[in-house]
Amino acid sequence: MVTYPCDWKEYSLSELLKIKRGASPRPIESFLTFSSTGVNWIKIGDAPRDGKYITSTSEKITKSGANCSVWVYSGDFILSNSMSFGRPYLLRIDGCIHDGWLRLYDFHDEVDIDFLYYVLSSSSVKRQYSSFAAGSGVQNLNKEVVKKVQVTIPLLRSEQEVIASALSDFDEHIDNLTELIEKKKAIRDGALEDLVSGKTRVDGFSSEWESIPFNKYFTLLPTNTFSREQLSDSGVVGNIHYGDILIRYGCVLSENSYIPKLIDTSKVTAKHYLSKNDVLIADTAEDETVGKAVQVGELSTPLVSGLHTIACRPNYPTADGFLGYYINSNCYHNQLLPYVTGIKVSSISKKSIGKTEIYIPIDTKEQEVIAQVLTAMDDEIESLETEKAKMMQIREGAMDDLLTGRVRLKYEEETVCQSN
Repeated sequence: MVTYPCDWKEYSLSELLKIKRGASPRPIESFLTFSSTGVNWIKIGDAPRDGKYITSTSEKITKSGANCSVWVYSGDFILSNSMSFGRPYLLRIDGCIHDGWLRLYDFHDEVDIDFLYYVLSSSSVKRQYSSFAAGSGVQNLNKEVVKKVQVTIPLLRSEQEVIASALSDFDEHIDNLTELIEKKKAIRDGALEDLVSGKTRVDGFSSEWESIPFNKYFTLLPTNTFSREQLSDSGVVGNIHYGDILIRYGCVLSENSYIPKLIDTSKVTAKHYLSKNDVLIADTAEDETVGKAVQVGELSTPLVSGLHTIACRPNYPTADGFLGYYINSNCYHNQLLPYVTGIKVSSISKKSIGKTEIYIPIDTKEQEVIAQVLTAMDDEIESLETEKAKMMQIREGAMDDLLTGRVRLKYEEETVCQSN
């Protein structure tokens, strides 16, 4: 149990602000508009992955649609009332929200809005959301659940402000890292397309590139249909699930990659084992990422190709990692688009993939240099993402210390002693 300083006070959120649930005009498709006079229609996709501000929307609704919705204004908070349990976002635009959001507004003068953002983001508030939601028998947040949440805050706004300023410094650094990572990814993506298409040649290489039918370049390998329930974190045989290809992996598997293991290996034989430089393609996805691939790198764990994957072994000498980058490039992936089937779920068949062409440098040394250039870019991005993850962990620790009063900061030329 947290013991707060004696000069902090406990409030329910209903004492500090007003809460209103959003509403949606129906059918929403009838109220969407491309007009410049349309009203911002705020959806979860408009919220930043890590940041705290919503600054724009991808869609707008008509003024008649807005009359059937709930207006929100710059300076308001909105909370997602789904199973994400109320992550707060601070608005820097006016607009309207649907019933998947809660509006928090008309804040008490005793609370600093930036400080309140961190309080609403704290582990204490998240635990209360979960507890109250479970206790009420609902699986999402609603106005009554949020109203009951208790928060303890410094009585002096000046202390609130200095705490918010300290935590904002962490956020600014995290935002800067996020922006840098996105810039580096854009540079890498551009280099990927230029290098694996032959548009940009590596210095010192001028030999021809060759176009080879997919079915000639690769031999297809056996795969399995093991579900997630048949995998675990421990075991001796790794299994590559299509979902991990789509979400978790980059272009090349390495020892640092998280690879689930098979619980039961009794049906696995030697013919199922993958080798270095084999390529695994996801044949199913919910969007255009179908066809995303990963190439096997240096691994000490035996490996098999799993559910909704197409496993391919090159019949030609190939440089480590090159095919992983090439198969994931637009210059190859665009060949798949005419063959993708399905509406809600997109799929690509082995037969269709067999109709594509592999356009590749004949000189494997050129393949190697291209892969090395792209790998170096990926290593730099991974390093920045690791730094960002560490900074986010430090920020969480700082939030726990500062928002409970375990650590006190100077404010108004005064130092308050650290409480135990």
